[in-house]
Amino acid sequence: MYAIVCPGQGSQKKGFLTPWLEIVGVRERLECLSQAAELDLIHYGTEAEEEAIKDTAIAQPLIVAAGIVTGRLTLARLGSENLLFAGHSVGEITAAALSGILSDEDAMRFIRVRATGMAQAAAASPTGMAAVLGGDEEEVREAIKAAQLVAANSNGGGQIVAAGALDALEKFTENPPARTRVIPLKVAGAFHTEAMAQPWNHSRNLQTRSRLKIQSTKF
Repeated sequence: MYAIVCPGQGSQKKGFLTPWLEIVGVRERLECLSQAAELDLIHYGTEAEEEAIKDTAIAQPLIVAAGIVTGRLTLARLGSENLLFAGHSVGEITAAALSGILSDEDAMRFIRVRATGMAQAAAASPTGMAAVLGGDEEEVREAIKAAQLVAANSNGGGQIVAAGALDALEKFTENPPARTRVIPLKVAGAFHTEAMAQPWNHSRNLQTRSRLKIQSTKF
């Protein structure tokens, strides 16, 4: 049995799609996904600067498209039997497409709406996220709460992600909990928090109109 785990926002890098374009069929598939998302994903995955692809409205469709294309290549080698699919954050949409729950095109249309809404919410106030590595979990969570931040993710392996206002994050980074290291994340807002409530509700309405397929594959 194989498990395919799809990454979330922050996994994109400048030019990361360039080597994949050498594989037959990848450019054409990305062009199709670009049409669905109404974005030039080849440009953003090969030429665009880091700051451009940090924008949530770009990053999320780009990551999902990259995961779909590379995932399809992987599945062509593994076959379709005895597979598990999972995703971290926006990677859940990639996993839903690869597992057959969503079509690739519906996944791109859905993530474009989700990403645009989240980008607008992130622009409304300066927020962000930071990974807290190490330390005692209970102490870390208490310190995050005391700093008026939210423990948005528990990534395992002694890593908790704090999210909230940028000024609070900066103070928290300057005075981290004991025996920890705080690393700011390359994201545009406080995702997985109440700051994203409005775009989440909007994307849920869109999701109800998407053509979902029930699969025997484990998701």
